[in-house]
Formats: sequence, C-alpha cells, structure tokens
Amino acid sequence: MLNLKSLQKDIPLPIRLFLGKALLLFIIWKVIYSGFLYDSQYLDHPLTTHVAKASTYLLNNLGGMSDFSTERENTSFIFEGGETVNEISAIYHYDYISLYIANACNGLEVFILYIGFIICMPSSFWRKTKYIILGILLLDIINILRCVGLIYLKEYFDVYFDFAHHYLFKAVVYTATLIIWGYFARKIHLKNETV
Repeated sequence: MLNLKSLQKDIPLPIRLFLGKALLLFIIWKVIYSGFLYDSQYLDHPLTTHVAKASTYLLNNLGGMSDFSTERENTSFIFEGGETVNEISAIYHYDYISLYIANACNGLEVFILYIGFIICMPSSFWRKTKYIILGILLLDIINILRCVGLIYLKEYFDVYFDFAHHYLFKAVVYTATLIIWGYFARKIHLKNETV
C-alpha cells in the first residue's frame, strides 16, 4: 500500500512546492473560467475568431490555395439528452465547409497550462514575463498552423484528417508547449528555492 508520509519525504521540497502551486493555480483557473468566463465568451470568442481569421489569411495569401472565408456560426448538438448551442468559427472554401474551430480548439487551455508552468517556477518577474509573452505568441502561431494543416489535409488527404485532428496535431502542440517551458526551465535550479 502507498504510504503518503514516506512519499512526501521522498519528494524534494522544491518539487512539492511546484506541484502545490500548480494544483492551486489549476483550481483557481477552473473556478474563474467555469464560473465567470465560459458563458460570457469574453476570452473564447475573440481568440477563436482570431485563429480562424489568421488561418484564412495564411491560406489565401501564402499558399497555393485561395477563396477561403470565415464566419461565426451557431451550432447545436445533443449532449446527455439536451440540445446545446455553441458559437464557433467556420472556415469555408468556395462556400463549402473546410473546418469548424470550436472554443475548445482556440488554444486557450494550452496558453493557461503554459502560463501556469512559468508562474510556478522560481525566476525573476521580467524573465517570466518575457517567456510568457514569447511563449504565447509561439503557441498561437503553432495553433494557427495546426488549423491550416488540418484544412490542407481535409482538402487533399481527407483519410488522414481524423488521425491528425485527434492525435498528431495535439501531440505537436503539447510537445511544443513542453519544449518552450523546458527552454525556460533550463537555467532554473529548484534546490535554491526556499519556503
């Protein structure tokens, strides 16, 4: 059986502090998001719209494809016996749907995860601020490229779309998040953190 007291002694204090901070930030974020931000769409709406517009811009101007447009739409689906309506960004190619970008796909959760990693590590305020800003910009670009890649697959290699959407591109986004965070953490020495 697992002995929590011996496990607590085996985990170094800086690691316990990091995990405690991370758990506390996660709980605070979930309470704020679920209680106030989810229904208001205050963060999700502009971010989802931005990802769709940036993806459309890249497709129309930097690739060999053109005539893409984006619109905000309401979609409904049945969940646990009740109908739920969500506002999403839809990307069209010649008036045919290419991709729906739901709020869950706008990158907000990845941004919060990354920011939480940075905040929980001991470092100077300015170094944290620099890495948060640069990291968010990089992760936003990666998410936009993910959407462009999904549209490309939908147009030319539809058979790979589901695999890329559910597994491959999620792995790429989370791996990029960990790499950026790892780059930030490379000069941090947890053993120097005090209570």
